[in-house]
Amino acid sequence: MPESLTDALARASGRPAQWSAVADGWARRRAYVWEVSREVGQRLVDALAPQPGETVLELAAGPGDTGFLAAPRLQPGGRLLSTDVAPEMVEAARARAAELGLSNVEHLLVDAQAIPLADASVDAVLCRWGYMLVPDPALALAETRRVLRPGGRVAFAVWAEARENPWGTAVGKALLERGHIERPDPDAPGPFRLGERARVRELVLAAGFAEPAFEEVAVTWRYESFEDYWQVTADLSFLLRTALGLLGEEELAHVRALAQEALAGYADGRGRLAVPGLCRNVVARAPDA
Repeated sequence: MPESLTDALARASGRPAQWSAVADGWARRRAYVWEVSREVGQRLVDALAPQPGETVLELAAGPGDTGFLAAPRLQPGGRLLSTDVAPEMVEAARARAAELGLSNVEHLLVDAQAIPLADASVDAVLCRWGYMLVPDPALALAETRRVLRPGGRVAFAVWAEARENPWGTAVGKALLERGHIERPDPDAPGPFRLGERARVRELVLAAGFAEPAFEEVAVTWRYESFEDYWQVTADLSFLLRTALGLLGEEELAHVRALAQEALAGYADGRGRLAVPGLCRNVVARAPDA
């Protein structure tokens, strides 16, 4: 019997292979994603306040753009450790750093739940959209706390609640309505898993950090047409990438129609889409001793 979409997603949930599967798409759409999220990254780095001579660890760096904003601020004498769990993402970041001429960046393959660094070995940790995607975010935050020096800080971004991010829910709702997936476990790895502010605060405090500060950052995903949305999402979303490989053309047409209907309210007279999103940036500090 052919594998169902539900089974395929369950088998891949939280695993590095999931990100390896879409690494080519993320590299291809790097400039677009950075255009959408630049303010998120800029505010994260500003809140982190990198200083010359410091060592900054970036987790789940993807193509690396957020960390690359921090790298120049670490000069002279500082370094950025740009890391990801997927080898293909690490290579994409390496290529981008070379394009930018950055000389103080090291590229490492790192699982955020088991960081291969010594205790108290970095000054700051940066993570855009990573903690909600690991199998155990509590463990990842505990590891972050472990590698931070006394007084070190972490700055990370998570997506707010699903209802605030229709760009990321249209395909999933369509697949759910057509019976191809089950309603997701709210604590399974996924983009909106840490959408509740209270849950994030609880995790940060439990990991040993001081009271976190939150900042909401609005973003807008712009597409020239629904077809553009579909192609971009197919590049970035493991869910849609997997569905495209498993569902027949007729069923995919039904899914497309439902997703297009869900996004119709964000289209202008020419069919261009401007779909809103909401991110939460979080900053917390480790105790001084």
